[in-house]
Amino acid sequence: MDGSDDQALARARAGDRDGFRLLVERHGRSLFRLAHRMTGNEHDAEDVVQEAFLRAYKRLDQFEDRSQVGSWLFRIAANCAYDLLRTRQRRNRHLEPEGAPGGADMVTALDAGPDRLVAGSDVRRGVAAAMAEMSERERSAFALRHFEGWSIAEIASALGLDESATKQSIFRAVRKARAALAPLTGVSS
Repeated sequence: MDGSDDQALARARAGDRDGFRLLVERHGRSLFRLAHRMTGNEHDAEDVVQEAFLRAYKRLDQFEDRSQVGSWLFRIAANCAYDLLRTRQRRNRHLEPEGAPGGADMVTALDAGPDRLVAGSDVRRGVAAAMAEMSERERSAFALRHFEGWSIAEIASALGLDESATKQSIFRAVRKARAALAPLTGVSS
């Protein structure tokens, strides 16, 4: 566990708002990236992050010191995103207001020529289509593993799963991504 997170958490528990502010500054961007990949748009991602930090602040005394603060915050954010998506499903809305999960940051177009821009656009659409087919758990595990670079153990802790279930979720998500991208790569899945 990061010592500075521990110190910030201890300060926040003692009523020091600056301690909690430090946690928000350290983890806000990562939570936003996860929320954006899960919800598919910036507005909902901002709402999820705000709700996640609000819930965390209200539950500071419930944090168990045996886990990492970042994992705890990710789990809260993932649960907030799940809640939003379930509410959205009940209202029969679709997840594509600004584009599908995955976003434009999937392919970096540094010095990109027209052929690379077209290919990048095709890859973004393929990944977005694959992520739209993933369950909430698969999408979360996939995003944490492949976009955030988390270990299996970290993902399991953040999502409240055992490592076997985490690996299975990632495996299913990768299989869906490969199937969606197969026409672009010429490799059958």
